[in-house]
Amino acid sequence: MRAKRFITLPVAGALLLLAALAVAGCGSGGSSNASSGAPKTASGATATIGVSNESLGNILVNSKGRTVYMFTRDSGTMSECSGACAVNWPPLRATGKPTIGSGANASLVSTTSRSGGAKQVTYNGHPLYLFKGDSNPGDTNGQGLNAFGGSWYALSPAGDQITSQPSNSGGGSGY
Repeated sequence: MRAKRFITLPVAGALLLLAALAVAGCGSGGSSNASSGAPKTASGATATIGVSNESLGNILVNSKGRTVYMFTRDSGTMSECSGACAVNWPPLRATGKPTIGSGANASLVSTTSRSGGAKQVTYNGHPLYLFKGDSNPGDTNGQGLNAFGGSWYALSPAGDQITSQPSNSGGGSGY
């Protein structure tokens, strides 16, 4: 009788372990979101600029799915953001011709030269920037901020500033 109980315990333990592993395997679906906002070209390569549907609706994003912004103080394609401004609002730069992702209008994409010669991506004539307060794809913490003498807005695929606030906004602070 003892031998029967001794054999049953290891079998029961093994079944419990298998059940625990099966349950643990069921919850692994959420980690594929890391690049969900990254725009792709028609060939499937990562694009310099594209469109993602975020809390503000369809907005322009960079190659990592991060929101890009325009600065109301800029004059045409000439950037008015340098020094401390460019530290907090890094220009979206391009080393070659920008690639276009799904939803973006290729005829609205260009580059402009910054002081020092670096190329900055423009969209519909607006130089584009990132916001250092956005750490993840889809963040829109810079939306509507007033900093460095102007306001900062995300852009629609048509190249227009979006003035609404994100639906999950708790309000942000400028620099």
